[in-house]
Amino acid sequence: MLPIPPLTTISVFRRNYGLRYTDLPVDHRDEHDVLIDCTGNYTRPTHYDLRPGDLVRWKHEERFMEAVIQAVSREPEAVRVRLIGAHLLPEDFFPY
Repeated sequence: MLPIPPLTTISVFRRNYGLRYTDLPVDHRDEHDVLIDCTGNYTRPTHYDLRPGDLVRWKHEERFMEAVIQAVSREPEAVRVRLIGAHLLPEDFFPY
């Protein structure tokens, strides 16, 4: 049996709303950008409710990172998210 590669995900929190997405699968994620490729998927770029100002958190090695969405662009087959202010959260941070 082939090993299953780890799933790349983010969680999204909206101020004055709360948790928007938990472990949303993404195709690329780093400290500056997130990419969701919708090619061949039922879910289209307009279906994702991501907005500037939303907080994005993800697991980085054994700790969590957090950044703020600066901009969201929707292409015909992809969603591109620009992040700012990425930083490590305290070691005792618990996401839920």
